[in-house]
Amino acid sequence: MLGLDRITFDPKVMGGRACVRGMRVTVSLILNLIANGVTPDEIIADYPYLEPDDIHQALTYASWLANESVYAVELLAA
Repeated sequence: MLGLDRITFDPKVMGGRACVRGMRVTVSLILNLIANGVTPDEIIADYPYLEPDDIHQALTYASWLANESVYAVELLAA
């Protein structure tokens, strides 16, 4: 998928949620931190086992998900 080799899915790790390199660090955690004003450098300081490419790929993955098309389904009156 898009060459995102750092984003992994394993049912035994965080219930199969999108994680970084099989670790218990979810893409949603990284997104939440950035959405709340934490810089990538601060994230790496708090999680020293993460690398800048991990954060970049988490953002790329989220961007890919947000780009998905959603089609409204009209409900027919019974």
